[in-house]
Amino acid sequence: MHSLRWIWTYMREYKKGVFVGFLLVLIVAGLNMLNPYFSGRIVDDVIYGGDMPLLWVLIGFMIAVTMVKTVIRYSFQLLFERISQQIVFTIRKQLYERLNELDFRFYDRTKTGDIMARMTGDMEAVRHFTAWTTYMIVENAAVLLFAILFMFSIHAPLTLAMLAVTPVIGFFAYRMSSEVRPTFSEIRAQFARLNSVVQENISGNRVVKAFAKEEYEIDKFSAENNAFKEKNIQSARVWEKYLPVLDSLAGVLLVVMILAGGWMVIRGSLTIGELVIFNSLIWALNNPMRMAGWLINDVQRFIASAEKIEDLLNEQPAIRRQEQKKAAASTDCSVQFEDVTFQYEDEPVLSNITFGVKPGQTVAIVGPTGAGKSTIVNLLCRFYDADSGDVIVEGANVKEWDVRSLRKHTAMVMQDIFLFSDTIEGNIAYGVPDAAIERIQDAAVKAEAHGFISKLPEGYDTIIGERGVGLSGGQRQRISLARALLKDAPILILDDTTSAVDLETEMRIQRTLQSVLREKTCFIIAHRISSVKEADLILVLEHGRIVERGRHEDLLKRKGRYYNVFKNQFGDFDGHQIGKEVM
Repeated sequence: MHSLRWIWTYMREYKKGVFVGFLLVLIVAGLNMLNPYFSGRIVDDVIYGGDMPLLWVLIGFMIAVTMVKTVIRYSFQLLFERISQQIVFTIRKQLYERLNELDFRFYDRTKTGDIMARMTGDMEAVRHFTAWTTYMIVENAAVLLFAILFMFSIHAPLTLAMLAVTPVIGFFAYRMSSEVRPTFSEIRAQFARLNSVVQENISGNRVVKAFAKEEYEIDKFSAENNAFKEKNIQSARVWEKYLPVLDSLAGVLLVVMILAGGWMVIRGSLTIGELVIFNSLIWALNNPMRMAGWLINDVQRFIASAEKIEDLLNEQPAIRRQEQKKAAASTDCSVQFEDVTFQYEDEPVLSNITFGVKPGQTVAIVGPTGAGKSTIVNLLCRFYDADSGDVIVEGANVKEWDVRSLRKHTAMVMQDIFLFSDTIEGNIAYGVPDAAIERIQDAAVKAEAHGFISKLPEGYDTIIGERGVGLSGGQRQRISLARALLKDAPILILDDTTSAVDLETEMRIQRTLQSVLREKTCFIIAHRISSVKEADLILVLEHGRIVERGRHEDLLKRKGRYYNVFKNQFGDFDGHQIGKEVM
């Protein structure tokens, strides 16, 4: 019932259309009683009564009723389909908006396949329920009720005899409903797992081919596909168990009518025409009972899908947007981390991180993989919230900022580069959609991307494949860097930005960026010493802690961890050569 109340919150917006639709359904259900009645009149009054002129009148009425029913049925089917499409449009839009509101923690624990299952298969189940199942339930219930009342008005004893089997049908329909619901939930969960396997294989197809693991992936898919098949077979076994029983019981009605009705005709308590009416209305009892099993399946499938969709709509982001909070900042941004600690899934990532960056300064963060370098900038952009301590931007805790305003105040080149299936121009201008082509080209020049872009057949209008397929790693990095530079935010974050470019290109990028970095508060995460040596402050992280801090020359003189990294990259230098080694 909860799922029905939930879907009604969407149908309520179209309640006038829903009311008109159900009214038309009831009219059709009522009209279904007329032609059987006219058939009985033809037998009693025309065939046995000899009233031939009445035949053409009754035939005319039957044709008219059939045509009116056809027009009305088409009208309410079209009406319910349009309402269902509007409802699905609204729910899908809300789902997409919620997906954009949810933070990184949700995506860390939720598989893409599960999300796609909710956006596709579950949404189709909702559409089918609102477009077809709802009016079919009302229509079948109305037809059954009208038929029973009409039959009672003609001959109550025969009607009671035929209804004797309905309690048994109701019992088996209830048993089927209780058994089939869990199977639909299992089918839906397995469908999500199947989607996840396919999505991962498609996304990682280059890795699969590089390691020649096609057979392994096929076997993995086959296992999930087989599980999906078994879940559907398990559900079908419930149908196999109950639907034949329901169909058989519905067929018993015909036997009861022939035996009891024939006996009553022989006794003279029922006319041949009335028996014809009962025979013509047998479908009005049979069909709803036969349809009960299928409608129960549809309802249970809807409930299983609606619960998943509602769960996603009710998912609350840990980091909420609050527009009443700080929403503006100056062009110069100071950043302060004060005793910041963060852990992910009970796994410590950062411990007691404290440092400050003045407006216009550049801070570099180096350290081994897994040391927590990217986590620092993720906390700065408030992709996650610190477990303890304060992250302060321009004198205010990031929790006091409107989160979108904070992120608009930063430009980030992420370690995991993502390019959209769009033109190169569209990718660079993603953060500033109305930017003039001159500004886009200027950002590309600064990122050392203009050269290779100009050599492409369609230049900036070249369509990039999904996730940048067709471009090298270095080219993707440079387009991503151009995208961040065009945004021109006061805080610039470069997370391993030049790791995929050659040293010569990196040096040109570094020289070009010098003028840009002087105007911004910049965070650079890198493994190459050449990328960080000009920074105002270098932080060396290890196991989530800052183990060294200072400028390039000072850290080399200490001959600690930073010096060891430098030595591994450039060899051992004498003290008087320090500072000239990577010019």
